Amino acid sequence: MAACGLDFGTSNTTLGTIAKGRTALLALEGSEVTIPSAIFYEPRGGSRIGRAAIGAYVEGLDGRLMRSLKSVLGSSLLNEITQVGRERLSFRQVIAGYIGAVKKRAEAACGHELTQVVHGRPVHFVDGNEAGDRKAEEALREIAHEIGFKDVIFQYEPIAAALDYEQQIDHEEIALIADIGGGTSDFSIIRLGPGHARRADRAQDILANDGVRIGGTDFDRQISLRRIMPQLGMGSPMKRKDLDVPSSFFHDLASWHSINRLYDPAVLRSINEVRRDAAKPELIDRLVKTVEERRGHALAGAVEAAKIGLSDVPETTIPLDWLERDLEVSFGRHDLAGDTADLADRIAARIGKCLAQAGINAKAVDAVFLTGGSTKLTHVREAIAASLPDARAVTGDSFGSVGLGLTIDAKRRFGH
Repeated sequence: MAACGLDFGTSNTTLGTIAKGRTALLALEGSEVTIPSAIFYEPRGGSRIGRAAIGAYVEGLDGRLMRSLKSVLGSSLLNEITQVGRERLSFRQVIAGYIGAVKKRAEAACGHELTQVVHGRPVHFVDGNEAGDRKAEEALREIAHEIGFKDVIFQYEPIAAALDYEQQIDHEEIALIADIGGGTSDFSIIRLGPGHARRADRAQDILANDGVRIGGTDFDRQISLRRIMPQLGMGSPMKRKDLDVPSSFFHDLASWHSINRLYDPAVLRSINEVRRDAAKPELIDRLVKTVEERRGHALAGAVEAAKIGLSDVPETTIPLDWLERDLEVSFGRHDLAGDTADLADRIAARIGKCLAQAGINAKAVDAVFLTGGSTKLTHVREAIAASLPDARAVTGDSFGSVGLGLTIDAKRRFGH
């Protein structure tokens, strides 16, 4: 069957197909069904995607790593031209290159061409900007056609997760689906159950959809700004009274999609000019070294790994001995919760909006289905649970539920 479900995520991507009436995610990198949404461009042409892309960067190979590609959708960055290897490409072309490579891998895995797709999308690509939202979806639609898909249908990611969860229940209920991913947090309230699953049109079962552009990369960014960037001079004083070191360098360094901006020679000259007028130039030396050695993505990766690690251990340490002997930053779950409490609260606040949109109160929700990597953060789960104290919490496949649900939807829409 030529149909598939594609979950192009900020952090990871999955693609599922239908074979002999059954839906399944395809292995896209070795035996792994998830592939990091990353691409590495080699200086003399050619590219690598996924873990191979990140591995090339970590190994110190010459080239350019790009991650969190989905974050530029709906922003002015989408058509911005950037240097990758010998070419100058727009971010839109970079996204097309990545998704196109994923499609080819999927076709090799299933043994036939894929021409029909149910493509996942967040409830809002851009908060409070309907025009930007439409532009983001249209860009993804155009890219999908360019790489060979003939029929393209979009489905909200939390609705897709609901379709996956529905296969697990043998009764009817109202569920709130919380999909907290790398770039967005999306919620849907939907009636589920065996009787509903047989319906061709599920529109009447969907009671509410809402979301906010906050996800795992925002938590990474906040941790980096609070814990790491002060070690590189953020917030330190200039020699001139009442002035601090400009913060823009640090905000770019803490944001996956803007790290490469710092590698422009003109930016490095600006940082060195700041160093000359800094009251603590030894801290700015660390920033200079990070940029000169192009360690930005490695630093962001270390922050992300530390955040993930705190799901299993109470304390963690990020070594910075490549900057300075014995330099390290230690923090724990309590610090993480404190640094990112505002983000968790803003995510949970969307549940109230979703309930109001559905016209029901919290007691009417039977279950909360949690999916997306950021639902592993303890304080995020607690914030969601506090909004729906009577609902049963169900944990789905953190990285696979949306892709599986999109594939279920593809079977329903394109199936024979």
